[in-house]
Amino acid sequence: MRSFMKRNHTQLICDIGELVGLFVDTTSLEAFLQRIAVMVSEHMGSEVCSIYLFYDDTQELVLKATRGLKPEAIGKVRLRLGEGLTGIAMKEMRPICERNASKAPGYRYFPEIGEEVYESFLAVPITRGQTRIGVLVIQNKRKDYFDAEDVQAVRAISSQLANTIEMAKVLISLEEKRGYKTPGSVSDDLHHIPCRIGSTGMAVGRAIVGDERYSLRELKEAARNKDYSLEDFRAALRRTESELEAMQRQIEEKLEDVASLIFAAQILMLKDEAFVGAMTELIRQEVSPPEAIMSVVEHYVQMFGKLSNDYLREKRQDVQDIGKRLLLHLVGDREGLQDCKGGIIIVQELYPSELLKLSSQGVQGVILLSGGITSHLSILARSLEIPLVITETPQLLRLPAGTQIFLDAEEGFVHVNPSKNVLDLFDKVKAKVQKGKRETSKLPAAAAKKAASKTRDGTRVQLLANINLLSDLKHARAVAAQGVGLYRTEFPFIVRSDFPTEEEQYIVYKKVADALDGQELTFRTLDIGGDKILSYYDYGKEQNPFLGMRSIRFSLKHKDVFRQQVRAILRAGVGADLKIMFPMISSLDEFLEAKAIVLECIQDLSHEGIVCHKKPKIGLMIELPAVLEIIDDLAQEADFFSIGTNDFVQYMLAVDRTNEKVAEFYLPHHPSILRSLKKVIDAANSHGKEASICGDMAHDERYISYLLGIGLRRFSLDSSYIPRIRAVVGGTDLGEAAEKTGRLLRCNRIEDIDRLLKKGLLKT
Repeated sequence: MRSFMKRNHTQLICDIGELVGLFVDTTSLEAFLQRIAVMVSEHMGSEVCSIYLFYDDTQELVLKATRGLKPEAIGKVRLRLGEGLTGIAMKEMRPICERNASKAPGYRYFPEIGEEVYESFLAVPITRGQTRIGVLVIQNKRKDYFDAEDVQAVRAISSQLANTIEMAKVLISLEEKRGYKTPGSVSDDLHHIPCRIGSTGMAVGRAIVGDERYSLRELKEAARNKDYSLEDFRAALRRTESELEAMQRQIEEKLEDVASLIFAAQILMLKDEAFVGAMTELIRQEVSPPEAIMSVVEHYVQMFGKLSNDYLREKRQDVQDIGKRLLLHLVGDREGLQDCKGGIIIVQELYPSELLKLSSQGVQGVILLSGGITSHLSILARSLEIPLVITETPQLLRLPAGTQIFLDAEEGFVHVNPSKNVLDLFDKVKAKVQKGKRETSKLPAAAAKKAASKTRDGTRVQLLANINLLSDLKHARAVAAQGVGLYRTEFPFIVRSDFPTEEEQYIVYKKVADALDGQELTFRTLDIGGDKILSYYDYGKEQNPFLGMRSIRFSLKHKDVFRQQVRAILRAGVGADLKIMFPMISSLDEFLEAKAIVLECIQDLSHEGIVCHKKPKIGLMIELPAVLEIIDDLAQEADFFSIGTNDFVQYMLAVDRTNEKVAEFYLPHHPSILRSLKKVIDAANSHGKEASICGDMAHDERYISYLLGIGLRRFSLDSSYIPRIRAVVGGTDLGEAAEKTGRLLRCNRIEDIDRLLKKGLLKT
């Protein structure tokens, strides 16, 4: 058989070439792909030949032709990128040849499509450059059936087919779109969708896709059959203004530190004579009020759309929201205004200010189709206690309005039209969570002093809370956090329309300090840039904002803003165990310059007769690879270190943690990461300085034993994780942890470390 196959490789390639040349005369695209499958199967003497096409929008491979499997499987078999040997071949863009496929890692068996256990397996990706087109798969029952020459032959065939199949794929897609049915049902593959967790929790509600509550044009149509007067318009204007002001008051009561003027843009527009006056003038010219509203709103949307600032361009949504509210009040549809309440929002992207608005309107959960689990939006969602997941399933944007969704941000799944059993499970878990909250809320305030976490052999470990909003403090107290290891000061900046003043910051910071009653409080100075954008600051065009004007660079360039923040912190921190921490330090020079500004502010406040904290501890976040070679120099000058693992991993491995396309390369257990963490802890300990760790590694149970094993004794994490990590610490013996840590440090390959983690060798 082998000699027959080898003799015919050249003939096969020629025959395929002839078929490709005849493609222009083919009337059926599916028939063309099927002819290829049959031809390859016959020439290779294989029992199965299948062709999968890759769809970039869904990140799926779909079976489009086969010889050897059940014909009815065509169009139904779908594989995610990286799923099964075929999915791995596509993801890694390399041939996979297995002599004993059922034993190969990643193998997936489909008995329902007539797939027997074909032990010999060869999958060759069909690509054009870096563009994924599909996969050509051949299979045989006999083991060790394909050899290196077969692989080369199929690669040559795939290369020949690439351009033609890509054309076929585009044409098939166009045909599918032409025959696309309006959403009325949910396909089977959308019922249970795995997701990444951004903010834990569970929620059941109806789907709200984007802002599908009402479109401006639908509202205009609803108003077509009735006449409205100028007075009707003015009444709608008053009702809209009152509504927004009421929402503003409501959110300020709940989130006083970040809610300042969250609806300011819309309220100000309703008071803007140019905006409202344009509508009034059109109505006076006998344009109907709905038409007048539509005309002016569309004009402003176009103006905002032309702005170069990405964030400001999104202010189109504020204008559209005003238009919808005006029209809803005009036509008297009060129900439509409450449409977010109890809903699950499905959106491509979301800004912090928008999430705050949704929170004030009673949204139950968020499904995000872009962004990383470590993004600031996820952090804010945790503080707002809104379950949030991230998925790469754009089909969700086509769900019918009102589809029931069960968002499980505990296990990481979205259930579309969940069954009764799934909903019963939700009710049980919800009841258990509520019971736990009631019991936790009874914890006395003095418990914080008694809840010192200790390892199994009695070594004390500090568990500190990360704070984003003032409302987080009650959760920190409830779980007996031993202070605040990281107060993120950027959220009051992000959601505003201008830099907050020293006095505005002081009011917020003082409330934090007073609530802690002398416990440790670490302020991180302004950490904006990257994915945390200020709408009122012109960054200019940055090709890579994560490597641009951000964090301490921003503060040192805008020293007036920096000094106001430092002064507010020093004033608020009187009587507190105060620490000030600078983010994204890359050199000793930067640290010393920032430290000098703090000392200058202390001196200035003293000369002005203003009471302030005169001896705060001053430290830095370890986030950049640049500091590793100067870590001892920094340890001599700084009072403490805090390792920000999210950015540290990102910059060490050159992986954008908010880019789902490279999420697989974001590996906290990379040997360089683990060894670098040890180097930082060793430097701090040798100089007698404190070191803590924050970011996702701090609450990942897989790493706790390792971190304790390298000498770390301080963790800073979101309050919700503290009870679980306290239990992990309590079950850890430091001697065993040190031994396991040594094994990890001796590994020089990611897969070896991964194997140790999966075997549970780091779990206590």
